Amino acid sequence: MIAWLIALPVVAAAFCGTRLLLRRHGRTAVRLIVAADAVLLVGAPALLTVALSGAPAQASGTQAAAQASGSGSAALIGAAIAVAGASIGAAIAVAYTGAAALAALSERPELFGRAMVIVGLAEGIAIYGLVVAILLIGKA
Repeated sequence: MIAWLIALPVVAAAFCGTRLLLRRHGRTAVRLIVAADAVLLVGAPALLTVALSGAPAQASGTQAAAQASGSGSAALIGAAIAVAGASIGAAIAVAYTGAAALAALSERPELFGRAMVIVGLAEGIAIYGLVVAILLIGKA
């Protein structure tokens, strides 16, 4: 949990710095950001491979109990992030598809069925997040 409290200001500062860089330098900043993303795209799997290939450390009885309770809370935090992310994504998708559906229906009302199917598919994103959250809660 403490890692999130440390990482959150760093992420916020990186976001603000990126916005400032894009406003001041435009196209050059986009190239710099794409290069940084490419480095992160290559570095993250390498770091994950190194982290997962290591042998697990031996822990004493009290540390093992603390780690067991921590994994349950991590699963619950992951479930909350899954629901929140899927809900935000579904809201954005429904906003765009709903606006487009209303625009299409104002010109051709016979497209109602097709438009509602597309909006329903956008709403399905939230259901996928809920399913992932249920699976994570089951593991906790």
